Amino acid sequence: MVRLARAVVEAMVEEVDPAGVLRRLADPFWFQAFGCLLGFDWHSSGVTTTVCGALKEGLRGTEGALGLLVAGGKGAASRRTPQELTAYGERLGLDPGPLIYASRMAAKVDNNALQDGYQLYHHTFFVTRDGSWTVVQQGMRPDDQTARRYHWLGEAVESFVCEPHAAICCDYTGLALNLVAAESAAARAAIIWRTPSAGPALGDPNGCRPSAACTRWGRPRGALCAW
Repeated sequence: MVRLARAVVEAMVEEVDPAGVLRRLADPFWFQAFGCLLGFDWHSSGVTTTVCGALKEGLRGTEGALGLLVAGGKGAASRRTPQELTAYGERLGLDPGPLIYASRMAAKVDNNALQDGYQLYHHTFFVTRDGSWTVVQQGMRPDDQTARRYHWLGEAVESFVCEPHAAICCDYTGLALNLVAAESAAARAAIIWRTPSAGPALGDPNGCRPSAACTRWGRPRGALCAW
C-alpha cells in the first residue's frame, strides 16, 4: 500500500500539481475509491487511518521533490502535527503559524463546535509548498463504535466557524448540534456576547453565508438537523 500510494501521488503531481492532490483528498468519494485502489476494505472505518498512514509513510522524504507534506495521524501522532509543521516550515522556508492555526481550528471545530457525539482520534494535515492545505480527520462514537470522517479544503474555507467543511461522511444519521452552520449565526453571536474575550478570535458571527459545501454532499445542514 505504501509503495502504491507513493506511485499514484507522484503521477498525480505531474498531472494536476500538488494542489490538485489536495482537492481530491478533500473529496470523500475520491478518498474512498483511493482506499479501494490501495487494497483496503471499502466499508471499514479503518480506510481513513490506513490511507492517511500509507500516504504519510510513502511520501516521507519526498517533500522537496513533490512539494507535498503529510503531518499528524492517529492518536498520539495527531498531537505531533504542530511540531511536524514547524519542522517542515524550517526546511522549506514556509511560515508554519497559519498552518498550525488551521490544524488546531479544524480539530476544535469538529470536537467542540460540531456536537455530534463523535470524538476525534485521527487528524491528518496535508500541505503543499505554497501553504495550501487539506485536513482529513475522523471521530469515533463510544456508544456503538461507529466512525465519522471530516474533510476540509483550505482554499474553500472562508471562515473556520461558518460552513468550513468540504464534506462530512458517516453511514449513521442522527441529530447534531452544529454551531458552524450558517443558520447558527445567532447562537454564535449569543455565545460571543456571553464570553466577550472570545469575540476577536471567532470573528464576525453574522457575516456567514451558506457555502456550496452545504448542499454539495447532500441536503442542506441546519443548526440542529439529521445527517
